[in-house]
Amino acid sequence: MKKFSLIAIVSMSLITFSCKEKATEKIENANVEAAAVRDASANKMAVMSFDKTFHDFGQIAQGTPQQTVFTFTNTGDAPLIITDATSSCGCTIPDYPKNTPIAPGEQGQMVVNFNGSGQNQVTKTINVQANTANGSELLKIQAFVLAPNAASIPSN
Repeated sequence: MKKFSLIAIVSMSLITFSCKEKATEKIENANVEAAAVRDASANKMAVMSFDKTFHDFGQIAQGTPQQTVFTFTNTGDAPLIITDATSSCGCTIPDYPKNTPIAPGEQGQMVVNFNGSGQNQVTKTINVQANTANGSELLKIQAFVLAPNAASIPSN
């Protein structure tokens, strides 16, 4: 019983005297300021705003190459970096400023080339990988591809 009492007294003494310092006294102001700057810069994000996200080439003859330009602006508050752009088909090739920082407020262009393959209504997508909140943006093109020697389809 004496051993238990002695252990209890020693334990209580350690707990009482070891908690002498307040946790708030251990905080260094320089570290708090550095963390605030780090957190503020981490919240900055690039935003990719396109003039259009869809383009319709209309009726085209099969095998006739087509091209359109998607213009975008970085409306965010951090540099925009496009890391990749892939199409849903090898017949559609995007050309873009890969890994080139685009400052906030600046514009860039994504040129999309379509070789005119397929037949009837054709829709293709371009997936743009960038450092935006979503991580990717989606663009679409479409055309009505006429077979060789086919008459054009009357519009409504």
